[in-house]
Amino acid sequence: MRDLKIPDQRHPEKAHRPDNAQPRKPDWIRVKAPVSEGYRKTHQIMREHKLVTVCEEAGCPNAGECWSQGHATMMIMGDICTRGCTFCNIATGRPDALDLFEPGRVADAVQKLGLNHVVITSVDRDDLDDGGAEHFAQTIRAIRHRSPGTTIEILTPDFLRAKPGALEVVVAARPDVFNHNLETVPGLYPEVRPGARYFHSLRLLQRVKELDPSMFTKSGIMVGLGEDRQAVHQVMEDMRAADVDFLTIGQYLQPTPKHHAVARFVTPGEFAAYEKAAYGKGFLMVSATPLTRSSYHAGDDFARLRENRLKKLGQG
Repeated sequence: MRDLKIPDQRHPEKAHRPDNAQPRKPDWIRVKAPVSEGYRKTHQIMREHKLVTVCEEAGCPNAGECWSQGHATMMIMGDICTRGCTFCNIATGRPDALDLFEPGRVADAVQKLGLNHVVITSVDRDDLDDGGAEHFAQTIRAIRHRSPGTTIEILTPDFLRAKPGALEVVVAARPDVFNHNLETVPGLYPEVRPGARYFHSLRLLQRVKELDPSMFTKSGIMVGLGEDRQAVHQVMEDMRAADVDFLTIGQYLQPTPKHHAVARFVTPGEFAAYEKAAYGKGFLMVSATPLTRSSYHAGDDFARLRENRLKKLGQG
């Protein structure tokens, strides 16, 4: 373990942030409350297996729709993050020790839900020597053993710059999709992702392709944080230079008054324009809508991603 100066309290730094007014959401952002039997079944399985989901921790607006189909995005390594990003509602503080039995419980839940495709993410664990890389690898292997027909998508931290070899451990476990979100344009990193570095995250995605050119890579950003259109297009160019296959763009939604303010709500027409531009830049797959999130419709999108690669190779 690394001796980091991480506060013991949850969200301690947020108490010192000024309140930002939360604007009224436009009609295209609003979703219905979850009430389906499928939602209740998914919730029960998550609780039975003592699993954390990013859907709940981050207050995802699509949870009702996704959980009704059993598509919960499981968040490993606890529910306390060592970072304090101003867009994120996950608790910040000193995490607990890793649960060595968690990979098996995740695999059990995947099997019980009968998932064809699963997304696994995590909190940042800067306190661990490998950033949690081996825990990711163990989770991938456990799912492969229990549900060999399930395709696996991971959404990882940046494994910080001082963790040599961590990325190689995860890639060697061979997930089907390696996702690491850039989250926003580089000019907003100091205020939105103060613990991260834009070009390090970009290099991580590029390195995945160097280690395994056949592995699909994916990344996403939020809009409505204060970026301009030119900066978004530059991020697209940077991602393509790193050979990223799949781009997601969604509307930033402010979790609480203590979080980064919503600069504006981007219209559906603007999202459609971003999607068209991204395909023009060479992405194999693009999802750009107000409600797009990294794992939203991930299974269907993965099937289209594979199909688009085959078409590009002239085999479709």
